[in-house]
Amino acid sequence: MELTRRNAILMGTGALLIAGVPLRVSSATEDAIAAFTGGADVGVGDISLIAPEIAENGNTVPIEVASETAAEILVLATGNPTPGVAIFKFGPLSASRAASTRIRLAGTQDVVAIAKLEDGSFVQASSTVKVTIGGCGG
Repeated sequence: MELTRRNAILMGTGALLIAGVPLRVSSATEDAIAAFTGGADVGVGDISLIAPEIAENGNTVPIEVASETAAEILVLATGNPTPGVAIFKFGPLSASRAASTRIRLAGTQDVVAIAKLEDGSFVQASSTVKVTIGGCGG
């Protein structure tokens, strides 16, 4: 193949597009976390996230989140084109501050749960789920 100026421009444009896609997904996750926390620091503590280590089918991956003092819990799938999965809200009279659901994952990725506690602080838990058959067309 002869390297012409046109071929060099096409290869450079393709490389930039490929390199920019993961940054955009990562940026969407960071934007969702910043919108939920308002830019506050996120620590570790009173939150548990239960997700399978390996999911054969990404269309239905069961997860559970729980916290003793959470007012809200945000769940994100960091590798999905749209990372937001769910926000669970708990009132002061909630008997249990836990939720379980099934989520769709595009491929192997981290699932992140961030809880806003009653005192206004934020805590985070994450788990990596290996998906053998992606649920978003993968």
